[in-house]
Amino acid sequence: MLVLTRRRDESIVIGDEIEVRVRSVAGETVKLGIEAPREIPVFRKEVYLEIQQQRREAGSSAPEEVNEALKRLSGD
Repeated sequence: MLVLTRRRDESIVIGDEIEVRVRSVAGETVKLGIEAPREIPVFRKEVYLEIQQQRREAGSSAPEEVNEALKRLSGD
């Protein structure tokens, strides 16, 4: 694991297309902004794990099912 120190409004770049910027820090809470192409999914880990669990239960890894799970979790 790479560990980096960043201050508010500083960022890191992943590959050529993803930027993660520190938007604010308040106590133990850090707000991040992530810029990535729309075709690259970005999830909070707990949402990602829920999607993975639903995929295992359904016995499929079809992208449509992942999108449906995400919609259900986000309340859309």
